[in-house]
Amino acid sequence: MLVLEDGQVGYGDCATGQYSGIGGRDKPFFSKEVVSFIQKEIAPRLIDIEVRDFRETASIIENWVINGQRLHTGISYGVTQAVLDIVAKYKKMTMAEVIAEEYGTKLAKERIPILIQTGDDRYIGADKGIMKRAEILPHALINKVEGLTGKNAERLYKYATWVRNRIQQIGEKDYKPIIHLDVYGTIGYAFNQDLNKVVSYIKKLEEAVKPYPLQLEMPIDMGSKEATMEAFKKMKEMFKKEGIKTRVIVDEWGNTLEQIKEWADAKVADIIQVKTIDVGGINRVIEAIIYCKNRGVGAYLGGTCNETDISARVCANVAIATQPDQMLAKSGVSVNFSGVVRRRLEKKQNSHNNNFLPW
Repeated sequence: MLVLEDGQVGYGDCATGQYSGIGGRDKPFFSKEVVSFIQKEIAPRLIDIEVRDFRETASIIENWVINGQRLHTGISYGVTQAVLDIVAKYKKMTMAEVIAEEYGTKLAKERIPILIQTGDDRYIGADKGIMKRAEILPHALINKVEGLTGKNAERLYKYATWVRNRIQQIGEKDYKPIIHLDVYGTIGYAFNQDLNKVVSYIKKLEEAVKPYPLQLEMPIDMGSKEATMEAFKKMKEMFKKEGIKTRVIVDEWGNTLEQIKEWADAKVADIIQVKTIDVGGINRVIEAIIYCKNRGVGAYLGGTCNETDISARVCANVAIATQPDQMLAKSGVSVNFSGVVRRRLEKKQNSHNNNFLPW
């Protein structure tokens, strides 16, 4: 919380990802450590600071080196949110208007397409997304081969077919969403990283979900940025030969602004996820989206299931000001977060023979 001289307060929430520390991401952090660090190292630097514009102030904060280290991306994320909020209040503008003014962008006149993520409730969550007419769904958290993708990716095929059928069964006649599946590299794992088999499978998957467009997030993950980028390049070349229209999205190994620029320049992915908590400061999130668009590559304003209502509001303003191709529904795991938490708490309470207090 940053307080202006006139008493107005700017808010920002630090956040970390569910998969911190892997895929080239910044290390995990824990709330007690973060609070202590901010109180000791960040707060003194912010007291009496002149905050008249967002871009310059956020850049200064992003470049701070404390105890020989740059700020953790999650801390930059939260602190720069508060700066953006307080500049907007100082100027009596929305955060989106501040961004558009300082970065020379145009505000969106239409809603940004929203991707919902079902979390572990892949069927009920998909139903909710269909009933709410989500533009893109279901994400589905396909994060392991066993039990989700299947040894020959047969389980993923079955689920994708179910989603297609379910849209037609309960969706309105004019509802035509994009089917987006985040598979965490598991298609590659299922076929031992054999690109010929991977591409052949994706071609069948694309046919199975027609007439709806298909997007696959991280169909393969080779364990490093360089190897994954090379595999994406070969895969896209094979797509062209086979006439495959499926759009592939990079998440892991495209974490920082610098890495996002590398992927955008290489043009080996159709869409790059700008994963807010991994990129760092809101200024970098903005710059990443703008860079992707300028390079003719799709930008997906992502995030984490650890987002809060505060960080979600900031991201909504960023989306309105920068117009990414799609954005992740927030906060929490989209349509189904409270249901997942409730069932897990019920299970935990029952295992301890305690009475569960209904919410």
